[in-house]
Amino acid sequence: MLWPAAVKKAIKVGPDREVVSVYPYRSGCPASLWRSLITKAERELTFAGYTNYFLWLEHARFGTALRRKAAQGCRVRFLLGDPDSDLTRSREQDEDVALTLSTRIRVTLAELEKIRSQPGIDVRYSEGHAYLSVFRFDDDMIVTPLLTHRVGHDAPTLHLRRYQDDGMFDRFASHVEELWRRGSPVWEGEDDG
Repeated sequence: MLWPAAVKKAIKVGPDREVVSVYPYRSGCPASLWRSLITKAERELTFAGYTNYFLWLEHARFGTALRRKAAQGCRVRFLLGDPDSDLTRSREQDEDVALTLSTRIRVTLAELEKIRSQPGIDVRYSEGHAYLSVFRFDDDMIVTPLLTHRVGHDAPTLHLRRYQDDGMFDRFASHVEELWRRGSPVWEGEDDG
């Protein structure tokens, strides 16, 4: 084969083949990518960000899109930080910004309350993902490891696509599933399972 090193660079064959794109900041991840991933998802939309606040700001008619997806049989889940927890207060001190984490979480909760009656949309609190956000769209995922003293839009961001068992995608997905199992329902009377 001619130029094997060039071919290896052009065609990913190792564990990094699941890395589609890398962005130094979440805010640098194109809105068109988010829109495309949300639109194409058929089975699962999971938003495991501590506040998920930015989704409501950056995506027009986001609640309507979620309601439509759930009505079509797509599982829609939100995993949030508890706005009244010690961890949230600690992170607020780290971030030291005017728009606090607890306020951003409460805005998300208010938006989710508007679509609460739609079957297939579930929301839980979790303490285990304070410095890592994972957003899943079927076999695509956006992952943002948060940096100390930074807000989410300043986090480095990876776009992953599932290509193998027990790869990066599966490892992040398993992490979110564990957090979901250990999480607590946001609304009284909601299913714990």
